[in-house]
Amino acid sequence: MRPHGAKQNFAERSNRMNRTYEIMFIVRPDVEEADLDKLIEGFSANITSGGGEVKSVEKMGRRRLAYTVRKFNDGFYVLLTVGSPGSLIGEIERRLRVSEPVIKFITVRMDEEEKRLAKVKALRDAKVKRSSQPIVQQHAPAISAAADAPEANAVAEAPVVTEPETLAGDAEPIAAAV
Repeated sequence: MRPHGAKQNFAERSNRMNRTYEIMFIVRPDVEEADLDKLIEGFSANITSGGGEVKSVEKMGRRRLAYTVRKFNDGFYVLLTVGSPGSLIGEIERRLRVSEPVIKFITVRMDEEEKRLAKVKALRDAKVKRSSQPIVQQHAPAISAAADAPEANAVAEAPVVTEPETLAGDAEPIAAAV
């Protein structure tokens, strides 16, 4: 046990801290539905036994891949949302890597993304609150200034129109000059 106020190293903090991760993996298309369920249950059991928590499991179904992966053009997509320490994620990724039916996987840490989205939402809510307030009208000072100077107001309302000066004798048709 450390004395009060002593710094902890990063590994100790990350092992105690549960973060939210999304683990998406693609399973070979020739795997049966029962085997897919067994594979998902195996990964879920590994997460819970390691001190993590499976928040949701979403089977997204069979989809076409953007490019060929291990000679497969389609596969079953599975999305696990997990709350766990970082050390457990390394172990889950290792198991995904050595698992024969899994052809591709990716792990994304979502707690930073959730924090960023909450911040953006708070900023948007603050803007909505400001814009929903009634607009204070500031026409009263302009009217009193116009009442003080009526001749300036009259000049501003009536624009002065001047006609262009033309000399009647100097204007010649263009066709006649040729």
